[in-house]
Formats: sequence, structure tokens, C-alpha cells
Amino acid sequence: MSDKVKKQEEENKKLHEEINLLRNGRKSNTSSTPPSHDIGRSNSKNLRIKTGRKSGGQHGHKGATLEMKENPDEVIDYKPDYCSNCGADLQQVDSEITDRKQEVVIPQIQVQYLEHRSHTKTCPGCGVCCIGELPAHLKGPIQYGASVTAMVIYFSVYQYLPYKRIAIMFRDIFSMPISEGSIDNLLKRSTQKAFSVYEIIRQRIRGSKVVGGDETGCSVGGKKGWVHTWQNNTLTFIVASLNRGYKTIETYFKDGFVKAVYVSDCWAAQLKIPALRHQLCIAHLLRELTNFEDALFCTWSKKMKQLLQEAIVLKKQLTMADFNEPPPTVLQLQIKLEYLLQEDCTTSHRKVRAFIKRLIKNKDSILTFLYYQDVPPDNNGSERAIRNVKVKTKVSGQFRTEKGAQRFAILRSVIDTTIKNSQGVFEALMLLVNFVPE
Repeated sequence: MSDKVKKQEEENKKLHEEINLLRNGRKSNTSSTPPSHDIGRSNSKNLRIKTGRKSGGQHGHKGATLEMKENPDEVIDYKPDYCSNCGADLQQVDSEITDRKQEVVIPQIQVQYLEHRSHTKTCPGCGVCCIGELPAHLKGPIQYGASVTAMVIYFSVYQYLPYKRIAIMFRDIFSMPISEGSIDNLLKRSTQKAFSVYEIIRQRIRGSKVVGGDETGCSVGGKKGWVHTWQNNTLTFIVASLNRGYKTIETYFKDGFVKAVYVSDCWAAQLKIPALRHQLCIAHLLRELTNFEDALFCTWSKKMKQLLQEAIVLKKQLTMADFNEPPPTVLQLQIKLEYLLQEDCTTSHRKVRAFIKRLIKNKDSILTFLYYQDVPPDNNGSERAIRNVKVKTKVSGQFRTEKGAQRFAILRSVIDTTIKNSQGVFEALMLLVNFVPE
């Protein structure tokens, strides 16, 4: 009887551990779960290390205060015509400015219809009839101009609006009718123009020294689809696909990134990519370790978490010379990692054991960022790139077709690359729309 009770107690303990782990994992700071699904969110721990600085703008931060314009576009004077005391006429009396205030307004937006007329002239000498040539981009009797097309891309891809809301905005703000079909056609033609730029981004990503990669799920025509991204500090390349695995990666980067350090999470397809070196996302590892520490009270997780946080702090302290010849602090941390991976973990939970096994298998990809100056310790850049897809689907709903998802990926790649290079998005879209391929 005692053996039976003992067995039941062990089973109950395992079940309680599993329940705590699942509950603790249902938080936006420990997994990919959205904040709206958080459980016990008030008790969640922040992974950020406290710096002691107050919240808000720091010293030296450039503010964005609204300032008065030295030469206003329009001046409205308020002069008294009569004396408020005796009622005398003051219209011919000279006035002085006592106060001035400015108001920023948007004038009424009016749509212009530009008519292009072709004229003919007959040469008085030879009698030949000469015809004035219309611009090559004019195809039909009437069409939308470049500014309209650029604005449609801006609203749809950059601001995530669905077709119907774009049409309503054009109607209400610009007093201009435009159908959802026209919006779709404008995006289609713009994507064709953007493809050459998209291909240039892909080629430059392939030759980069540091590349981050990630993927996220989305709904495409009622099916499960995936959006992949590969990016660095200056480039973003996004792909829409119905395949999450290595097949999509191989389609766009067949030879991998043999000259680059590849930063990613522990998804098998990402780790399979040929690269000079791999770097696991430390932020992902810290979230899992926090989960184990809080739910299972795992002491090993606490020690590993402390080691990774020390590595992040150390990275900020390293100088350029330290990446040519690693200092003793880096080597000591590497040795400490080796010992910790060999240490016997007191917990018997299967998820912790699987996590440790994964780290041992990829131990050479944990502290790579300490040996390369431009390699970050996390994959946040890639997560920011694919977060746009989540916002788009949340605002606009699913992508109706795979081609529609691919259009978004191509145009968003151009926009994100533009932003990373400190260029104006709308100005870049105007250049794209006006581009005439040879």
C-alpha cells in the first residue's frame, strides 16, 4: 500500500510541475504567446537588466518639441477697431504686436486632374505632319498618377490598411473615388517594378557578414502559410510561402551563408543552413530559462541564465581589439559554459533535459557573438521584421491569396530596407512608382 501511495505522490509531483510549466509558459515574456493570452501576467518577470536610470528620455536625447516657424505661411492679424474704454475709433491708429501664437493646420486637400494633350503641326517647308508625343507612362484615356499609387502602397503595406478602408480614406479625405479592384491592380503593377530592387536586396543579403533569420505563421486563403525573413542592419528580405521548412530557405539561398554568421532561434531548418558560424538567439534561451526557473525552481536554469546575462554585459565592454584576440574574460566565460553544460541537473523534467541536450548539441553557437563585433546576442532584428506581418493580418485579416502575401513581402522588404537606411518611405515609393524599366 505504501508503495502505491509513494508512486501516486511522484505522479502528482510531476503533474504539478507540468501544470506550473504550462501556466508560466503562457506569457508573452516567456514564449511567442501574444500579450492578450497572458496568464498571471502581473507576476511575470522582465528579462531586462536594471541600469539604475530613470524611465523616459535620457540625457542628451534629442527631443521632438513642436516649435514655432520663423516664416509662417499665413499671418492673421487681430487689431482693435474701437477703444474698449471710451469707444473711440482706432482704425487709423498704428498698432504694435504684443503677442503671437501659431497653429498648425492641414489645408483642404483637392485632387487635380491633369490633362495631357498631344498637338500636331505641319512643317511649312516639307509639309510633314509632326505630332507631339505624350509621356510613355500614359496608357489609357485616364489613369491614376504616381502619387496615388505611392499612397496606396503606403497605406496598404506600411500602414497595414485593408482595401476597403483605403477606398474609404480616399473618398473621405481626398474626395476621390477608387475601387478595391483598382487598389489591387496598382499594388500588382508596383510589385512588378519593385522586383528588381527585391532581387538586389536578396543578393546583398547573401553576401553579408552577419544575417539574422526567422519565420512566423499567417493565414493565406484559409490555409496555414509562413513568412520568412533574412535581415541585417541595413537590409531586410521577406518571403511569403506555404512551407515553413528548409525547402523555402533552399529556394532563395541554396548555398546558405558561407561567409556570414547566421543568427536564429533553434528551429531545425534554421540550424541546417550552411554558414560560417551560427549564433543562437540568447533572448529565446533566457525566456526558456526564466520559465524553468519560475515554474520548476530549477537551480541549473538560474546559473545558466546568469552566465548568459554576464556574456551580454561583457559584449558591451569589449573593444575592437578584443575581437582580433579574445581577452581572458571571454575565454573564462567559454570554459564556464562548458562546465555548466556538463553539470548534472537536479531536475528530471523532460523539457529541461531536452533543453540541455539542445544546448550541448549547439554549444559552439551560444557565445559566438563574443568573437565577432557585428554579431548581436539576439535575433530581435528578425523578430521586428516579421512582426509587421502579424500587425498586417491583425488589422486587415488574412491574406486572400498566396500572390497577395508575396506582394506584401516584396513591397515590405523595400520599405523596411528604406527605413534602415534613414530614407523617407513615401519619397522612396514615389521613386519606385516612377521607375521605368529598360
